[in-house]
Amino acid sequence: MALSAQFAVSPESVGIDSTKLERVFERAEREVAEGALPSCQVAVARNGKLAGMRTFGSVTHEGRPAPATNETLYVVFSCTKAITSTAAWLLFEEGKLGLRERVADIIPEFGTNGKDRVTVEQLFTHTAGFPYAPYPPSEWQDRDARLARFARWRLNFEPGSRMEYHATSSMWVIASILERRSGQKFDEFVRQRIAAPLGLEDLYVGVPRDQHDRVADVVHVGPVLSPEELSKLGFPVNPQSEVTEAALEAFNQPEARAAGVPGGGGTMTAGDLALFYQALLRDAESHEGPRVWSRETVARGLEIRTGELRDPMIGRLANRSLGLVVAGETDRAFRGFGHTNSARTFGHMGAGGQVAWADPETGISFGYCTNGCDRNPLRQGRRGVGLSSRAASCLLDA
Repeated sequence: MALSAQFAVSPESVGIDSTKLERVFERAEREVAEGALPSCQVAVARNGKLAGMRTFGSVTHEGRPAPATNETLYVVFSCTKAITSTAAWLLFEEGKLGLRERVADIIPEFGTNGKDRVTVEQLFTHTAGFPYAPYPPSEWQDRDARLARFARWRLNFEPGSRMEYHATSSMWVIASILERRSGQKFDEFVRQRIAAPLGLEDLYVGVPRDQHDRVADVVHVGPVLSPEELSKLGFPVNPQSEVTEAALEAFNQPEARAAGVPGGGGTMTAGDLALFYQALLRDAESHEGPRVWSRETVARGLEIRTGELRDPMIGRLANRSLGLVVAGETDRAFRGFGHTNSARTFGHMGAGGQVAWADPETGISFGYCTNGCDRNPLRQGRRGVGLSSRAASCLLDA
């Protein structure tokens, strides 16, 4: 069943101004019309319903050209971390996992090379100490190889001493913990415990083979910036990272899409993203609708746990909760949120320019997907902030 049939309503019926909403869509469409992106998909939700969802441009599916539609699925990269993290929140709620537990007590193979000190909480807050730990796509579906990788990984810094973004490594560990403590495969847990009760049939972390012809192929757009250009824009030159063009384009392969990469392999529509965040708002604020998490679990999961630690990628406070980013009182745009988002807004962005958040002050949630990975980080950032600023300001005037 298409999301539009189950969740779509008129904007005004959920307190959204249709004229303001149209400005969000116009901003998104302009990027495609001007050739900056091949396609994009955008959704705004409130009160558990879709106030609007649009898709622009064209895509290829495993190399075959096709128009992009509201049925097109997109890889959302690190927006996936919110889904993986909140899946693990259910283990906390059920008493099957503790934040202060040592990872090595759950996965003994992990406890080598000084990693025996790493706690479960540090995995969520990017303070675990192994941000550059490698795990190549060729091993993603091999659980024995995964454990062998865990054993070989070494620390880059003392766990808990600082925050540095773990692009994929810590989420692989969280997914493995979830499997051991739940007794289910990670992708099945997400489908059964989150996607199914929320009615989000197209929310996948691990795409089944019969859905691959709906997934937009990832492409890179724009010229490669020189080290001098990156430096002038204030971005690190040659940063150590697993997030390379080859790594992102690996998700054009069926094997990578099917692997259920917990830190970046989520595949869905922008509507699924927006409605997933509506569920977190609903459970935080006790609104009507299907419930997945308790209010207490959501409140605990959204507490900022990184204190005064700064995120070296942005040079600002990290503001990390259990797997999500909180906008905060200052520097919201540096964290990917809009200028008009409230300090309580929470979400997570994706490496390809994807955006997803919810604002408890307004009840608005937002999902933005594109298959065009922009090589210009400043342009990509401005795009996300501009769209978010408009989406966060869509309420009907009182």
